[in-house]
Amino acid sequence: MPTPGQELSSIDFASMLGGPLMAAVNAQAQAAMSTVTFIKEVGFKPAPALPGATGPATAETGEPIYVTFKYPKEVAPYMPAQPGAITGISVTDGGSGYTSRPDVHLSDGGGTGAAAEATISNGVVTAITLTSPGANYTEAPSVTISGGGGDAQATATATYAPPVAALPAVYEQMNLEVPLLSMLPIPYLRIEDVTIDFNAKINSVEYQRVDTSLKVDAAFESQAGGRWGSAKLSVSASYQRSTQQGSQVDRAYSLAVHIKAVQDEMPAGMEKVLGILENAIRSVPASTA
Repeated sequence: MPTPGQELSSIDFASMLGGPLMAAVNAQAQAAMSTVTFIKEVGFKPAPALPGATGPATAETGEPIYVTFKYPKEVAPYMPAQPGAITGISVTDGGSGYTSRPDVHLSDGGGTGAAAEATISNGVVTAITLTSPGANYTEAPSVTISGGGGDAQATATATYAPPVAALPAVYEQMNLEVPLLSMLPIPYLRIEDVTIDFNAKINSVEYQRVDTSLKVDAAFESQAGGRWGSAKLSVSASYQRSTQQGSQVDRAYSLAVHIKAVQDEMPAGMEKVLGILENAIRSVPASTA
């Protein structure tokens, strides 16, 4: 009768457990090759074939594939309308003998509300500061300086900026070229965990059965006649014994394989390549031809 140890030693663990592990290794290799194929076919143009070559003679890739987006770019902002305004007052003659700040009057020019103050130093008007530009002026107003006790009257002129009409914003059609590979998630599948659950259930039963049978038959006969009678006794017996023995082994096996795959982090080399491609994103004016 085989022992449980002999039963377990007869199981082909190399194939039963090694098969799922080899399948996981092959799946990881295929996932890596899928990543390589995705990068070469999606992100780059095919490399030019060598003259006379009948197959892939180089592992190099072609130029990166760019996706072009067109969009309007503002090159000059909207400029609102500017009304005519007094921008400043320049002293043309500072005069002399001023003992206090003289008054500055702005007249004519078609507008109202402009005001200015004079600054004196050593009896001379050195500057006139515009304190309010006023509104609705269509030309430079006249500047009159009075008071302040001056011996010689100071003079000044106002500068005027004419009204400016509103200017619309200016847009230029631009082309934005983006590497396609930087816009798509690159598959980086990695098998993180492989768990193999193997259960073996072996029931071994050894049995022996013995059947025994004993059979006894008896018969008695008597006769009476004359002085003496006669008697006859018959006895028969039989004995039978049968023995059955053997063993029975029930085997039950179960195998469960659990594989966990995750999206792996981007390799450092590919991260640098994508960084270079992202730096190559450029925006250029669209061709008007």
